[in-house]
Amino acid sequence: MTAPARGLPIGKTGNFKIVLLGFASLSVLALLLYSQRLTDQLLAREREVVALYARSIEYVTKNDPAAGDLGFAFEVIRTIDFPIVVASATDSAMYWRNFEVDTASMSPEQRKEFFKNLFAEMDAQNKPIRAAVNDTLVLNNLHYGESELIRQLRWLPVSELAIATIFILIAYVGFSYIKRSEQSNIWVGMAKETAHQLGTPLSSLMGWMERLRVDTAGTPRLTETVGEMEHDVHRLNKVAARFSKIGSTPSLQEEDLTEVIEGVIQYIAKRIPKSGKKVDLVIETPGTFRARINRELFEWVIENLMKNALDAMEGNAGKISFAISRVGDKTMIDVSDTGKGIDPKFHKEVFRPGYSTKIRGWGLGLTLAKRIIEEYHKGRLFVKQSTPGVGTTFRIRLQ
Repeated sequence: MTAPARGLPIGKTGNFKIVLLGFASLSVLALLLYSQRLTDQLLAREREVVALYARSIEYVTKNDPAAGDLGFAFEVIRTIDFPIVVASATDSAMYWRNFEVDTASMSPEQRKEFFKNLFAEMDAQNKPIRAAVNDTLVLNNLHYGESELIRQLRWLPVSELAIATIFILIAYVGFSYIKRSEQSNIWVGMAKETAHQLGTPLSSLMGWMERLRVDTAGTPRLTETVGEMEHDVHRLNKVAARFSKIGSTPSLQEEDLTEVIEGVIQYIAKRIPKSGKKVDLVIETPGTFRARINRELFEWVIENLMKNALDAMEGNAGKISFAISRVGDKTMIDVSDTGKGIDPKFHKEVFRPGYSTKIRGWGLGLTLAKRIIEEYHKGRLFVKQSTPGVGTTFRIRLQ
């Protein structure tokens, strides 16, 4: 099959997505920096309060060495909202605030172990502050933790990031849905308009064909020519009918897949000589395989796959084969060719509108085929395997 060489340029919708993503990222970064700044400022203020208390202990001790109970100094910092413990020089807890502990029910060993673990936890959050006289005589060690506000601020960036991620995902999915809807509406609009535009001249042509059939009666050569023209008009009618079904819900009926594919093979076989190629078209699995399909649309899919395979053949000879099988309740149709193959990185991209290696190609054949199989037949169309220089196999999976 053809390997994509070019694509449609990114439109304004794509640029808007990039702008939206950039704006969201900058907003998240700004919020993260701001919340971190607030956290640092609050931490600094809490440390200043603890340091002030330590200085007050040092001051009282220097000016009144006989002062034995320093608990009154603790009342100076009633307004603090973070947990704090004033410990002795040997880290024995003396006073504490902003957390509950029932030391009366503890043994001396349990009390010592509890505060040892608490000090380790607090010191991991904030470096303890020492109250000392002349930097040599240690009076107290002040261990303190983080306030509830600090803990909330630490979680704020995570919350912001989660909200921003959800926002970006919703925006991306939303714009992707809008884009797909726009593309779908364009497909439907173009298809129905094409069918409508073809309807009037086709009706007129059919009338003229009837007139020609009467006028050329008895002239074998002209009768044969008129017959071929009628085939082409019938073909145009079928194309118009296909386009008219795009956007609506087509009816599905049980059909013999082998018969349907053979009909398409006969149609394509008559036109291969015009391309100057000799291509074998075969169904490798004889037998009857039935599935629920819309005959006209399914024929369109097979035609697109075969035309794509013919375009992929670089030499004057080749082969296109069909293998049909049943796997459980699924029907598989493998369409294989001996073309130039598809690079693995393009296996999914070949179905995107606009990819084509043909100079005048629109890159819509495989897109249409995939849409018909997956949206109207609830099946799948994908590249089963492909080797550059050897060939490609597309697989159609029907319910």
